[in-house]
Amino acid sequence: MDHFADRLRAAPQSRLQRSAAGAALELARELARRAQAVEEPGTEPREMPDAGMFAVADQIVVAAHDLALVLKDDEEVGEAVRLVEEARGRAGV
Repeated sequence: MDHFADRLRAAPQSRLQRSAAGAALELARELARRAQAVEEPGTEPREMPDAGMFAVADQIVVAAHDLALVLKDDEEVGEAVRLVEEARGRAGV
């Protein structure tokens, strides 16, 4: 996740505009949704706002760290890693 965030920070604006920022924001929102589901079961998750293409790397880091705090087992960690890898592939960075 940190590697993906670093790649986003180093990516040119044109790449962020094409696909990287959208894929990264989608990932950050999914990670945040999963963390909220554990922390506040039964409540409607709040959606992470779109803070712009230059902030999305930081949004991923925050959401991933929040999720890491509530993961219970290796299977959940593996699923989170899979989500990050898929998003990185879609982002093309």
